[in-house]
Amino acid sequence: MATEREKMLAGELYDALDEPGRRALLEELLGRGGDTAWIEPPFFCDYGSNIELGERVFFNFNCVVLDVCLVEIGSFTLFGPAVQIYTATHPMSAAERRRGLESGRPVIIGSDVWVGGGAIILPGVTIGDRAVIGAGSVVTKDIPAGVFAAGSPCQVLRTIDE
Repeated sequence: MATEREKMLAGELYDALDEPGRRALLEELLGRGGDTAWIEPPFFCDYGSNIELGERVFFNFNCVVLDVCLVEIGSFTLFGPAVQIYTATHPMSAAERRRGLESGRPVIIGSDVWVGGGAIILPGVTIGDRAVIGAGSVVTKDIPAGVFAAGSPCQVLRTIDE
């Protein structure tokens, strides 16, 4: 019986999620969801344990998740390359920053969301189910379900017909 890699190289149908070594690492790193996630390296995070994924979440190459607070991502959500998710934030006061103080706010992303490459999602943002975020967007506020939103700052441009 051919391995999944052998099938891939032969041009046959294969299971793209079958990589035991990477799977074990993701299960150890992530708070939840590493058993079905697909994350292309390099992938950067603060802790990993504060990242909770639904089923079959995909991160393309070079994504960053600053998970000083909870980052919750629903099932079947896709991230393009170089997406950045920030929960960490710093005080506006220079005196507080000099003292090394920082805080965080959770980021919640629904199921079936697609975030285009290079997008940045700021602390405290919630993105609703089935939303699509345009490439290069800077998401500074909540985005409702079922919309296409883009820009800097990101804003709703239209609803998505299902």
